[in-house]
Amino acid sequence: MTYENLIQRRRIQTYKASESEIQGLLEIAARDLSTAQSILNSNADWAYNIAYNAMLQSSRALMLQKGFRPRGSNQHATTTEFIRETFTSKHKNLAVYFDQMRRKRNRLVYETAKLVGEKEAEQALALAQEFVRVITTLISKEST
Repeated sequence: MTYENLIQRRRIQTYKASESEIQGLLEIAARDLSTAQSILNSNADWAYNIAYNAMLQSSRALMLQKGFRPRGSNQHATTTEFIRETFTSKHKNLAVYFDQMRRKRNRLVYETAKLVGEKEAEQALALAQEFVRVITTLISKEST
């Protein structure tokens, strides 16, 4: 699947974002990583959700930087598809994990609590930190 495929399926549309929009999303991602860390020992489910949100917001920043934004319903799924297309083979595992977290986060928010243990939340946070770092690096490289 290419970006063109996402455009044709009406999952994304072209968009000219300002630098402040992109930076604002990266700031949200950084805030969420910090918040997830601070509640990790007291609420693993919510720490997991917040770590996922950091990944989502940084992904949206990258999407904006590349000149697109999600459209319509299922924007979280669209964003994970976009990331799978964007990440090179070096980071494909992070893209796969991002989608897995999206699915579990949906269950946590809409279906059941106490689905995530502290160890899994720790792993999710570590992967979210790496994910946000990769995206921040990609944005920095493409902005220069």
